[in-house]
Amino acid sequence: MKKLARIDRSWRLALLAVALGASFACAQSTRGAVPAGTSEPDKFLFDKGNEALEAKRWVASREYFKQVVETYTQSPYRPDAKLGVGDTYLNEGGSENLVLAINEFREFLSFYPTNRRADYAQYKLALAHARQMRAPQRDQSETRDAIREYRTFIARYPNSSLLPDVKLKLREAMDRLGEADYQVGLFYYRQRWYPGSIDRFSSLLKSDPEFSNRDSVYFYLAESYVKGRGPQGGPLALPYYEKLVNEFEKSEHLQEAQKRISELKASAVNKS
Repeated sequence: MKKLARIDRSWRLALLAVALGASFACAQSTRGAVPAGTSEPDKFLFDKGNEALEAKRWVASREYFKQVVETYTQSPYRPDAKLGVGDTYLNEGGSENLVLAINEFREFLSFYPTNRRADYAQYKLALAHARQMRAPQRDQSETRDAIREYRTFIARYPNSSLLPDVKLKLREAMDRLGEADYQVGLFYYRQRWYPGSIDRFSSLLKSDPEFSNRDSVYFYLAESYVKGRGPQGGPLALPYYEKLVNEFEKSEHLQEAQKRISELKASAVNKS
């Protein structure tokens, strides 16, 4: 078995070496790729970078763009080439590449804060964080970073054509963060620790009143009041049942909420 393991490891190392060699060769092949006598070598390299980008040849594209950035520092194509480098990292994906993409877009915004494509750089910076968002049960640091960068975009570029898409993606990130809090509240509810669920659900509604899954938050917050505070919880629960019914024509909790409203109102009449 040990011999087989050594053979398997050797094959993996060999395959990795081949892959790295191919990547290095691809990168090297772009160096010195400008034909002699080319009148606009920076444009030639930039166009080659775009061609490779469209063909999803991320490494080759990156090397063409890097040549423009590093060699032709006064070129009018340099800012767009800088963005191109970031795009190759972002499109290639993977945690290391996404970190490198973030660095490229941050540098662009530092070097070219008034460039016509600064909004694009800010958008891609936020997107690089968003692509690292984890499941609601996991750490939400990247989600918070994405939200921060989307909000920065909205504040800085209110007239950008990218604004509608940014707002949609901000909502997605906010929902991811809200879902993390919702899952904690639901766990407390299922454990019948109603003070904890009330606190968590209330905090979620305060921090994000537009949370897409708030019908469930309304329902379980109201249920927590009813089950956790007995007769005194009814008046506190009723507004949340009513919010659910008024704001959502379709919800898995709709019929149950309507039933609860009727029961609570009937109980109030009987007490009076």
